[in-house]
Amino acid sequence: MHKKCFLYLSFTLIFASISNHLNAQEKEYPDGHGKTVKLPFGDISFADSVISYTPGKPAPIPENANPKDAIGLPDFNQDYVKGFVSLGTGGELVVQFKNNALINISGPDLYVFEMGKYVEETYLYVSKDNKKWVSVGKIQGGNALVDIGDSTKPGELFRYVKLIDAKTAVKKGDNMWPGADIDAIAAIGSAKQFSLNALYLFNTSEAILKPAAKKELDQIALELEAHPGFDIVIDGHTDSTGKKTVNEKLSKDRALAVKTYLSGKLKNNKTLITCNGYADQFPVADNKSPEGREKNRRVEIYFIPLNKQ
Repeated sequence: MHKKCFLYLSFTLIFASISNHLNAQEKEYPDGHGKTVKLPFGDISFADSVISYTPGKPAPIPENANPKDAIGLPDFNQDYVKGFVSLGTGGELVVQFKNNALINISGPDLYVFEMGKYVEETYLYVSKDNKKWVSVGKIQGGNALVDIGDSTKPGELFRYVKLIDAKTAVKKGDNMWPGADIDAIAAIGSAKQFSLNALYLFNTSEAILKPAAKKELDQIALELEAHPGFDIVIDGHTDSTGKKTVNEKLSKDRALAVKTYLSGKLKNNKTLITCNGYADQFPVADNKSPEGREKNRRVEIYFIPLNKQ
């Protein structure tokens, strides 16, 4: 497929995903303790990728040592004692929100679905890049409702969550599942991410929108007009080629160009649009290859709900 056609198709698919996201409905999920949890954005709220898992000592039995049981929708099965991962005493789990992000907005931001008869505490950390971690503190087990606000700035976005078991003493009869038992991790403060290839939006080293890109951004503006309950964060990114100061300015200017265009189209909308320029600080691919550098040259748009329920 010709690159121009591929980029057009990618943008069209992104727009369709945006439309679906803005129409997302609140859903309830079993918390594993006989109650339910409401999430404003339903299924997209959950962490969907495992980055690492290091079971503690003592470790859980093999049947409950699969870290993939901690991502996606909650699926704890009481009868068969499955659908969760035990951390083991002092164990560590890192998960990622790939097409979504955890955001600090007013009120609780995160649900940690912990299963089991006994309640074990964990230490919680959040990160933007899986390198620099922010400590949120110790959280209680069970249906853990977490506000990350004391440790992070309002509107700040994070894609990684780390849980470390706090080494609660193993209770008698719980030696098969030492440490916290995690079924799912969900963002209440949820910001859906869409990544746009900079090659489609701009000419090389420029921050002036191409005409074809404007036509597609018009469609995004129409969706926002129809669904005004969102604010937007726009992040510009570059590859690692060239001077960092130049790339920082270019990435910020590109984010501002998208903001300026959308703002001009949102006539009756009070959408707050915030821009950031990160240069090559958060790569999504290896900068050593042409393909990797192209993926890193991007503009990401996050849709943030104005209110949580």
